[in-house]
Amino acid sequence: MSTDKGTLTEAEGTAAAAGNKATERFRESGKTAAVQSSKERVNQLASRLIKAVNDVVLEERVSYEEYNALKAWLIKVGEDGEWPLFLDVWVEHSVEEVANAHRKGNKGTIEGPYYVPGSPEHQSPATIDMREDEPGAPLLFQGQVTGTEGKALAGAKIEVWHADDLGFYSQFAPGLPEWNLRGSFIADAEGRFEINTKRPAPYQIPTDGACGQLIHAAGWHAWRPAHIHLKVSAPGHELLTAQLYFPGDPHNADDIASAVKPELMLDVQPAESGTGLQTTYNFVLDEEA
Repeated sequence: MSTDKGTLTEAEGTAAAAGNKATERFRESGKTAAVQSSKERVNQLASRLIKAVNDVVLEERVSYEEYNALKAWLIKVGEDGEWPLFLDVWVEHSVEEVANAHRKGNKGTIEGPYYVPGSPEHQSPATIDMREDEPGAPLLFQGQVTGTEGKALAGAKIEVWHADDLGFYSQFAPGLPEWNLRGSFIADAEGRFEINTKRPAPYQIPTDGACGQLIHAAGWHAWRPAHIHLKVSAPGHELLTAQLYFPGDPHNADDIASAVKPELMLDVQPAESGTGLQTTYNFVLDEEA
């Protein structure tokens, strides 16, 4: 239902609206700057990609009807603004694996399409911004940030964002406060942090747009397991982008984004306070080369 003011609730958002917002955020991120690649490198990558597509056409004997359906679908992906969603769900996990193969510290994983920089900053211990009646189980997320030599990283920054109890992200679904369940937290002198939030829910990626059309046509599911997104940083160290997952989620084993790793699984326990849950997860950051 719509609110009394005529605005949409979070469940009434559309894939196109979320997709276009993700596209807008990507354009604002600065990541669209031209890459300094040689003609030889561009030729190598573009030629292999085009050859791979043509190999599928020849090997699978793709018909003109199927070819035209693909062309129409690719156009719809752009119209819905879903290229960030499509690429982040089905391709980014391989790019991330290549980019972070050298790490000696914590494993990372994909950023996904719903990161927004500049979230409100808090000195730990703190509570993430949320609605007064935010649904979901209270969750205390705590840990320590160190370097690979074991030295505590004082003042490390832990950026956190995650979906709410219905599986929606603020700024990508209507009706949610701008910074709901988003925040940046500064660790203490020992690199320790305590963040009070709510346990997120599993969710389906948007299915009423072009990506959902592909999922339906292929007979796939659209589910991502419940997870917390993080970016952990400290001066002189490499930025770590990660997602942390909850044991027992039925989609840990078949995440549509292929982003789950055993090293990213949380150990969730009843909170010592007697209310809700708590989990401890430590981060080890690689020094910058």
